[in-house]
Amino acid sequence: MIEPKFLEQLKKDYKANESERRQIISASNNILFEAKKIIFALQREDFKIAEEKIKDIESSLKNLEKHFGQGRLNREGAYKAGVEEYLEGKTLYLVIKNKKIEAVSGLSLDYEGYLGGICDMIGELVRYATNQAAKGKFGAVTKIKKIAEDTMSQLIDFDMTGYLRTKYDQARGHLRKLEQMAYEIKLRNK
Repeated sequence: MIEPKFLEQLKKDYKANESERRQIISASNNILFEAKKIIFALQREDFKIAEEKIKDIESSLKNLEKHFGQGRLNREGAYKAGVEEYLEGKTLYLVIKNKKIEAVSGLSLDYEGYLGGICDMIGELVRYATNQAAKGKFGAVTKIKKIAEDTMSQLIDFDMTGYLRTKYDQARGHLRKLEQMAYEIKLRNK
């Protein structure tokens, strides 16, 4: 038989956790949705919208950290997915703007979010390169391929496993697409 006071404390803790969980999931789904808008804006080269969305998401992430603490947030898959999508958009923005990818100031984001976001960003570079090629900006494809190659050469040292290994392997496949695209452009321009 469970001691009644202990059982009541368990119920209280459980209800508090479930309330937090619902709040975190709701906020994280909004972050994920807005992060997708960053990526879409960047593919259209609408930097104003992308910058606004990045600021909004960073503000939301800071509020979540302040309210729940990073340890609590990292226990929720929805939060991790939202962060990863945001970092995909943020790193894509940095690459397109010729800036270095580094830790986001003022946020305590973990390595999984960064590595997953960077790997996914390689896939978005394929779309960006395709859009550039469609505009006749063939030199941009070569530049984008070089950025992807440099990024992948830095990621190889991690020897990723599990979920991140899947992300890394997908990024490698995206790099091959960029290599093929650059090769075909070179052949057509001979």
